[in-house]
Amino acid sequence: SCAHCISALNRVQLLGRVGQDPVMRQVEGKNPVTIFSMATNEMWRSGESETYQMGDVSQKTTWHRISVFRPGLRDVAYQYVKRGSRIFVEGKVDYGEYTDKNNVRRQATTIIAGKKIVLELFLFSFLSL
Repeated sequence: SCAHCISALNRVQLLGRVGQDPVMRQVEGKNPVTIFSMATNEMWRSGESETYQMGDVSQKTTWHRISVFRPGLRDVAYQYVKRGSRIFVEGKVDYGEYTDKNNVRRQATTIIAGKKIVLELFLFSFLSL
């Protein structure tokens, strides 16, 4: 058997812009969490044409909810992540459930940030490594 073999993997890498300033939430009996949203844009050419013409490019924006639980990183994210900032986040996908104010069970998809959040200031040097 292989001690180093990967038996499962849940990893997400996102590069986009922050949608709103982070909020820090504290649920009773649990550690605080910093939460913010970020948008990623996907662009593609529609049609068979290889030459660029106006109207050939389509774009889709996807919004992601980012949760930062890791002590230290959640405080840095809360202090330095700002609306409109370009940011790189590495983490994992979490499909959670919660009960809304009308007592209806709902699903929430969250990206739980791991060890890495790179702010715009450091993005160029990080991406060129």
